[in-house]
Amino acid sequence: MLDVLFPFYVFIFFAALLLTAFCEWRWIPVLSRKAKQPIYEGGPSWHMKKAGTPTMGGLAFVVAAVGIWIVASLFLFRSVDRDSAVSFSLSVGYALLNALLGIIDDMTKLRHKENAGLSPREKLIFQTLFAALFLLGRRMLLGDDTVLPFSVGNIDLGVLYYPLALLLLVGFVNFANLTDGIDGLAGSVAFGIAVSLFYSASFVNTEVCVIAALIMGISIGFLLFNLHPAKIFMGDTGSLFLGALVVAACFSLGNPSLVLGIGAVYVLEGVSVVLQVLVYKMTKKRLFRMAPLHHHFEKLGWSENRICLVAILTTLVCSVPAYLLYLPQ
Repeated sequence: MLDVLFPFYVFIFFAALLLTAFCEWRWIPVLSRKAKQPIYEGGPSWHMKKAGTPTMGGLAFVVAAVGIWIVASLFLFRSVDRDSAVSFSLSVGYALLNALLGIIDDMTKLRHKENAGLSPREKLIFQTLFAALFLLGRRMLLGDDTVLPFSVGNIDLGVLYYPLALLLLVGFVNFANLTDGIDGLAGSVAFGIAVSLFYSASFVNTEVCVIAALIMGISIGFLLFNLHPAKIFMGDTGSLFLGALVVAACFSLGNPSLVLGIGAVYVLEGVSVVLQVLVYKMTKKRLFRMAPLHHHFEKLGWSENRICLVAILTTLVCSVPAYLLYLPQ
């Protein structure tokens, strides 16, 4: 049995796909002249051949998200309820704020002609501010509490909820950013996450289904131009947007901890960097051949397309426990 709103989700998917694909198609020639990606010199040596590939393809995500936000928020408000429209708007707004930060970061890199934009401290300050505004908005407009619902029972985190929520929001956005390191990976993982979100939210959360359809459409529209060999990169503009939208969707589900399973690949990528640094500082030896984790597999001889495929499958498998934990009691 299909959700009665399934046709609307299909509309959102195709609208996002077509908007994203059209924007990428039209902007690639322009960005090829004005926004060539600086390649990180500390990365794999064979990535240097990608120098000159246009970046900031994530700008198309912004266009698609704004268009979908106008249509979907009005639809949710009139056909579902006010809270669904507000929750959806807060999630997209949070993602757009992070995309704006990504735009500034990408523009800084292009201006300096090197793979170093805003400082980590500058990013962290703004990301924390955006996360705090998002949590405040959900608390004031939707009455979010500190209880995490699971199929096995509820857990009330009390005053610990907000610092943990801030850590999750900021950490996850940055982990998603680290995933954008090879052709097709960030888009592939985002698509797998969106499929898992849609399956988990079906029949129980309309706005998350809309978000999932939006992410699926954006991901496919972008992957048409980003699968190896990539014609364009999403840049921090796109990766920060996707990471923020994914983690915000889990807050809409009522249990943000689910993102640790649904977004397991993002977590593995981020943790691999942390472990690499810690182990090297303690032993002067590297745990991985190169971090983030996708570069380790590149060093093992895996092709970029193979890494993307394994990442999607890993996302789907790791989403199963999250789905089971979220089943209604």
